[in-house]
Amino acid sequence: MKVVVVGAGYAGTFAANRVAKKVRGAEVTVVNARPEFVERIRLHQRIAGTAAAATPLTSMLRAGVASRIGTVEKIGDGTVLLDDGESLGFDHLFLAVGSTVRPLAGTVPVGTWEGAERARTALAALPAGSTVTVVGGGPTGIETAAEVADARPGVRVRLIGSSVAACLSGGARQRALAALSRLGVEVVDDGVEEAADGVLRLRSGREVPSALTLWAIVEGVPELAARSGLDVDAEGRVVVDAYLRSVTDQRIFAVGDCAGVAGSRFGCQTAAPQARAAADALARLAEGREPEPYALRYVARCVSLGRKDAVAQFTHPDDSLKESYLKGGTAVAFKRIVYTGTKYGSRKAIGA
Repeated sequence: MKVVVVGAGYAGTFAANRVAKKVRGAEVTVVNARPEFVERIRLHQRIAGTAAAATPLTSMLRAGVASRIGTVEKIGDGTVLLDDGESLGFDHLFLAVGSTVRPLAGTVPVGTWEGAERARTALAALPAGSTVTVVGGGPTGIETAAEVADARPGVRVRLIGSSVAACLSGGARQRALAALSRLGVEVVDDGVEEAADGVLRLRSGREVPSALTLWAIVEGVPELAARSGLDVDAEGRVVVDAYLRSVTDQRIFAVGDCAGVAGSRFGCQTAAPQARAAADALARLAEGREPEPYALRYVARCVSLGRKDAVAQFTHPDDSLKESYLKGGTAVAFKRIVYTGTKYGSRKAIGA
C-alpha cells in the first residue's frame, strides 16, 4: 500500500509515523516544502530569538518513512503532481497542509516559518526606542507581543486587535491583559486598514508610527484541496465524513487545520488527535475492519506571556470555556509540557 502524506507539521508528521507503525506493509512518503519540521506554536519565540523552533525532518520520521522536499500543485486520481513536474502515485493520501495567513500589505506575517524568519531578522536590526506593532488579539498576537516585549525591553510594543484575549475566560483574560501591561505592551482595541511608510492607519481613523508591523492573524487554509476538485466548506477546508475521509474521494484523509470538522479550531490540539484517528481508521480498513469515528475533544487553551508567565485556560470537550485556569509558573510548566509533548507525540505517534 502506497501512502502519501502532504505536509509535515504536527498532523502530517504524526499521521506518517502512525501509519508506518500500524499499517503493515505501508510505503509512506511525506511531501513537505521544507526539510525541517517546524514547531509552529513556538514561532513567536523564534521571532524574539529565544528558541530555534525547527528540527530536521529526517529526525522526526520513523525508519522507512521517505521524505520528498517539494510542493504539491494538485491532487489527481490516485496521483499527486509536484511543483517540479514529477508525480507520485498513492493508494491513500493524508492531506495535512495546515492553515495559512493573509497579511495586509506592508506587514510581516508571523504564522509561517518564512514570515517568522523575516520578522526575526527585522526585529534584531531595530534600534532601541523603535516601535513594534503586533496585529491580532488572539493567542498568536498575544504570545508574539509578550515574547518580543520580554526579550527586547528596549523597544516599544503595541498590540492592536478587537477584544484582545477574548479567547480566554474572565479571570484568565484579566490575567493576560495584566501581564501585557506589566511587560509594557500598549493594547489598542482597533483594527489596521493600511500599513505604509512606517505609519499605520487604523479603522478608527487614528494614525500611529510603527517601525515593524507583525501580522498575527491566522486565517484560512491553502487552496490545494479546492484546486484539486475536493469538496470544501466556506473556509476552504475539506468536507470530511465521520472518519476524516474526503466525501469526494475516500482514499483521501484530511487532518488538522485543513479538515472541515464542525467545532474544530486551528492548533496542535486539533492536529494530533485527528492524525491519530485517521491513521487508525486506515489501519482498521487495511485489516478488513470497520473504522471508528473521530470524536472532537479539547482540554485547554495555553497562552505564553513572555518567558516566565503564562495562562492555561481549561475548556469543556467542545472547546467552550471553563472558569478554571492555571497561571504563573504552573502555567509555564504546563505550556512547556505542551511544547515538548506535542513534538514528542508527532515523532513517536503515541497511543495504542
